[in-house]
Amino acid sequence: MYSFDIAAGSKAELYRDLHAALDALTAGEPDAIANMANAASLIGQYLPDLNWAGFYRNVGGELVLGPFQGKAACIRIPFGRGVCGAAAATRATQLVADVHAFPGHIACDAASNAELVVPIVHDGELIGVLDLDSPTTGRFDAEDAAGCEALMALLAPRVTG
Repeated sequence: MYSFDIAAGSKAELYRDLHAALDALTAGEPDAIANMANAASLIGQYLPDLNWAGFYRNVGGELVLGPFQGKAACIRIPFGRGVCGAAAATRATQLVADVHAFPGHIACDAASNAELVVPIVHDGELIGVLDLDSPTTGRFDAEDAAGCEALMALLAPRVTG
C-alpha cells in the first residue's frame, strides 16, 4: 500500500525522508494507536542498528507500553524511573551513550547498550515518549536526537486521541 524511498545517504537525508514518510503514513488518520504503530514500524525498519523502537503512552501519570517493534518490553514505567521515566518527568530528550552507566536504568533487554528517548508533547501535555534502543554503545548522537524530535513534533498532534 505504501512504498517509501528512504535515502541511504547522509543522516540528514535519512531523517528528511523519514519525516516525509511519517507524514504520508499518518496524515488524516485520527487513531493514535494506529499512528504510533506505523511510526514504530517505519522507524524500526529504516533507522539502522536498533533492537527496539516504540512508544510508551502517558496513562494517568504513568508510562504504559504502546506500539513497538522488538522483543517484549516492560509494561509500566513510573515517571522519573529509568531513561523513559526521566524523559517523561523532565520532558527533555534523553540521549544515553551507555545505559549501564545511567542511574536506575531499567533493563528490559540485556542486549541494549544505548538509548534515545524523546518526549511527545502536544498543547503542553505529555502524550508519551518515543523509545529507541541499540545494542551498540554510543549509537545515538545529537543529529539522531534532533531528527527524532522533529519526527515527534510531526506525530504529536496525530497521537492525542
